[in-house]
Amino acid sequence: MDFSSLVLMERDSITNSFLNELGSYEVVDGAEYITKMYYDGSLVNVFFDTNRDVEEWEFSAIFDLFDETPILQEGFSLETNEDEYNPTFIVKFSYLEKHEEMENRLQRLCTLIKEQMEKVFEDINDKEEEYK
Repeated sequence: MDFSSLVLMERDSITNSFLNELGSYEVVDGAEYITKMYYDGSLVNVFFDTNRDVEEWEFSAIFDLFDETPILQEGFSLETNEDEYNPTFIVKFSYLEKHEEMENRLQRLCTLIKEQMEKVFEDINDKEEEYK
């Protein structure tokens, strides 16, 4: 699925209800991995996964071999979420008031996500026996 934009909603941290739209941002390749995004009043939370169902051995291999370094070096925080069916990651970062700055930040994140997801799938390509 091709994405041309992502909408950032503000979410109430107590009720989890959406309060208002903060902006719509043009994005680049990599946005297809993003499953949800919201601002919780202090940080932007971006959830992304593999964009396809994975086998059980791939689940562990992806978490083991996913390279967090490029994302962390860009000033994003990164957490894993093992409660989902597919490997899921949560990126958190500060909201930027200026639309263009926020859009650039999201575009950079999309690029990093795409690069790292493609890399991890390449890295696990011959690891099935290790993870079965």
